[in-house]
Amino acid sequence: MIPKPQSFELSGKLKTLFGAFVAVGLITFIVGLKTGPDRAWSNFLLEYFYWLCLGLSGVFFAALQHITASYWSVTVRRVGEAFIAYLPVAVVLFVVLLFGLHHLYEWTHLNVVEHDPILSMKKGYLNVPFFVIRAILLFAVALGLGGWMIRNSIRQDKSGDPRLTLLNTKISAPFLLLFAVTFTLVAVDLMMSLAPHWFSTIFGVYCWAGLFYSGLAMMAIWVIALRKKGMLAEFVTDDHLHDLGKLMFAFLVFWGYVAFSQYMLIWYANLPEETPYMITRVSGAWKPVSTALMVVKFVIPFFLLVARPAKRRDGWLMFVAFWFLAAQWLDIYWMVFPAHFDKPVFGFMEIGMFLGFAGIFSLCVGGFLKRVSTVAVKDPWLEQCLHHHQ
Repeated sequence: MIPKPQSFELSGKLKTLFGAFVAVGLITFIVGLKTGPDRAWSNFLLEYFYWLCLGLSGVFFAALQHITASYWSVTVRRVGEAFIAYLPVAVVLFVVLLFGLHHLYEWTHLNVVEHDPILSMKKGYLNVPFFVIRAILLFAVALGLGGWMIRNSIRQDKSGDPRLTLLNTKISAPFLLLFAVTFTLVAVDLMMSLAPHWFSTIFGVYCWAGLFYSGLAMMAIWVIALRKKGMLAEFVTDDHLHDLGKLMFAFLVFWGYVAFSQYMLIWYANLPEETPYMITRVSGAWKPVSTALMVVKFVIPFFLLVARPAKRRDGWLMFVAFWFLAAQWLDIYWMVFPAHFDKPVFGFMEIGMFLGFAGIFSLCVGGFLKRVSTVAVKDPWLEQCLHHHQ
């Protein structure tokens, strides 16, 4: 007999805490606009892209499970689906970001573009209207196709119609294809165009690897937390955690492979169009950050997660998941800040802005899980999922 999942609701203390985080982030941003607008907007972009990737990662995870007909993930998939609740907020925050484009992107300065032959050649692509259109396309794919897929999953909780699973399998194919294209475009727009003379043909893959790297970690944190609270205790076993841990480890290695490939190809080719981006980040005041990124995002978590027991222990896996999230933040910091600052800066503004976005994301996900079942209770694969063993 399939157990009934407990309903979820953020406690009053957590709601207050996350609300306080949002207030701190808002105040920090407003003060930052007055005292150091370049730093404030750099932080806004950093946090925007970081949390956007987390919101998108859950939708991508759900589509991946549907297209592969994966039964092991049925009891954890709803947590990933809940991440879509942040995306409507991300749309609003994108409008806010538009007010900071002049502080962030060299290509928005028309006088600079006119006197720069390379930027003049790229202005057909790098212009604000087209920048906005490409972002709209990504949100249309994520909220349109992705939202349709997740609504079907929720509808199935009541109807139990197995045809909805088949429909989601069909939806997931075009979603994944369109997501790959539109996310690459937006990653290039938001991150790579900070250095508009530079290009990397695998930059989209690099950013996507980071998206899934951090998204799996965030999923693991929510799943473990819900399991400890008893809401998933009868649905998620150590074997399910093991599979989440294996995916985390796989994409840790994949990110390392893509990061090395990007760096190695730029170093080997030694082209003047490619090297300035890396030289800025691997020399001078930014060299320690580059070294730390390699160690913190790959070497240490590799050994933290490589053993089988590390993937099956709640506390340890949650610790490693938080480590993954911190490492991903450092990676995006490394991409954004050298474009505007000669040396690393870190203080209350960085902490405050992070807390603000973290509060928004947590309230969105918590609100979604309150409104729906925490498990896809009538998924046709649920019975097999409950008996899943390694």
